[in-house]
Amino acid sequence: MPHSLVFDHMFLLPLPILEKLLRPVIVYLVLVLLLRLFGKRELAQLNPFDLVVLLSLSNTVQNAIIGDDNSVTGGLIGAFSLLAINWLVVRVLFRSRKLTSVIEGRATVLVSNGQIDQRALQRESLSREELLAVIHRQGFEDFDQVRRCELEPNGTFYVEAFDPSAADKRHAELLARLDALTREVAALRPQPAGD
Repeated sequence: MPHSLVFDHMFLLPLPILEKLLRPVIVYLVLVLLLRLFGKRELAQLNPFDLVVLLSLSNTVQNAIIGDDNSVTGGLIGAFSLLAINWLVVRVLFRSRKLTSVIEGRATVLVSNGQIDQRALQRESLSREELLAVIHRQGFEDFDQVRRCELEPNGTFYVEAFDPSAADKRHAELLARLDALTREVAALRPQPAGD
């Protein structure tokens, strides 16, 4: 194959540059909207089914992003478009709390004072067992140890205990022991004459 043909296949764009710039931007915005509509669970990747959906999603939209173009130049333009739109969205959301709240949504309280909110679980399509697995990963035995558990808009879980954590308890015990040792050392020091 002549060098000019190799060069043409690798770098010449069969599609207009404007189309190469717009395709990734449109797909990006639609995916953000769809993930927002389908809920935080898709981001949490709680089970193998959700993971398969997310992995398949990238392959499904690949042709929509690149079109009939397999050139290196087209790939670089597509990558630039994705990074640019993401940079722009992150900057805009950073500057506007209201817009962030509208786009990302709010946290969903799943457990409050040891009690599960069944409606919230149903809204987020979570089973009791999946939620129990989440709190087990956080080091809790059961829901009665959890003051609050929230599913954040980004798909992560925030879990707050009623009692201080084991690490907090150890830290407090260590500080108490250090205070006791400090008092003992101070009591052992000779008192200055004349007191």
